[in-house]
Amino acid sequence: MSEMAEKDKVILHGMWASPYAKRVELALNFKGIPYEYVEEDLRNKSELLLKYNPVHKKVPVLVHNGKAIAESMVILEYIDETWKHAPNLLPIHSYRRAQARFWSSFIQDQLVEKTILVLKTDGEAQQKAVEQVYEKLNVLENGMKTYLAERDAKVESNFGIVEIVFCALFGCHEAHEEVLGMKFIVPEKFPVLFSWLMAIAEVEAVKKATPPHEKTVGILQLFRQSALKSSAAA
Repeated sequence: MSEMAEKDKVILHGMWASPYAKRVELALNFKGIPYEYVEEDLRNKSELLLKYNPVHKKVPVLVHNGKAIAESMVILEYIDETWKHAPNLLPIHSYRRAQARFWSSFIQDQLVEKTILVLKTDGEAQQKAVEQVYEKLNVLENGMKTYLAERDAKVESNFGIVEIVFCALFGCHEAHEEVLGMKFIVPEKFPVLFSWLMAIAEVEAVKKATPPHEKTVGILQLFRQSALKSSAAA
């Protein structure tokens, strides 16, 4: 490898089923940035992962020019600021950038943990978590009516940070449905979100990063069984 190629080397430490790592994978694919992928075993974390992310000891970690950047949302902005070529992850216009940051943060702060909680619980606790997810999805549905209407209808040209964060969480909606026996993005309840998700699924960067359905079902079942077992033992 040449000195220049070595200098520009990009390595992503991730875990294939992590929605946080998936965000970075989607961004790199969409920007067309060549990278090396390192799959981490989160039950037996590598020395490199602990070295690169000593604070949280989690994936994803992006290593660029030998320097590590942690936290998925921080990494997405780093990618867009470092590789300035189109397509951009954040809009150029300042107002649109602010809106993209707002809604991606909303999904990150209001939906991710609540959606994961549905997978980890059963009975009354799960029902409460489902109601919270639907409540936040209703807010997002109304927000996206305006956000999406203000731009070109072609998703490929508008794919960016909001789509990445939304897709990383709900792109495996069919696996969620199979494991839980319920839908999160119900077409009748959330027609805007459902249509948006279906359009996002057709973007090439998303297709490239989508794991096999059965593999996703398997790990979600394992995650759910382990969480319920731990809860019962507590």
